[in-house]
Amino acid sequence: MRISAEPLSGAKILEPFVHRDERGDFVKTYHEEQLAGVGLEMVVREEFFSSSGRGVLRGMHFQVPPHAHQKLVYCISGRVLDVFLDIRRGSPTYGRAAGVELSAVNRQLLFLPVGFAHGFVSLEDGSCMVYKTDAVYEPEADAGIRWDSFGFEWPFAEPVVSPRDEAFPLLEGFESPF
Repeated sequence: MRISAEPLSGAKILEPFVHRDERGDFVKTYHEEQLAGVGLEMVVREEFFSSSGRGVLRGMHFQVPPHAHQKLVYCISGRVLDVFLDIRRGSPTYGRAAGVELSAVNRQLLFLPVGFAHGFVSLEDGSCMVYKTDAVYEPEADAGIRWDSFGFEWPFAEPVVSPRDEAFPLLEGFESPF
């Protein structure tokens, strides 16, 4: 496993071990010691996945302390534009967002430390995202930033967004707990 980019302070795009042969691909998405070897420490406490149609936007989510978590995310089918927003006070990239295409073809992983809001938009039907976190989901710690409030140019003018995600507060005026 190697780090291929760090688009925002602390957010890392990883290239996992991939073995290809005549049978197909074998991809190692998590190995605690290999992560430590590139300076990342994470013990997985929970894993889940979502499947989305083209134009579905999920985000921008995070959990507040003391249930805040790191995430390791990747796409196992389809393609998504994965978007992450730094909401850590004092960070050199506070308030900035970046996006990376994750897909079943490029096999890239995205590591997000505590203090990032995270979301994505599905670029094609059947996009399946896997999330590994180092803390268990706690409904009372669930929070978010409204997807269209921080100046990111999404590829869809009118994505499909849940009522919950539409109701999140705007970045402007947001008091970060990080």
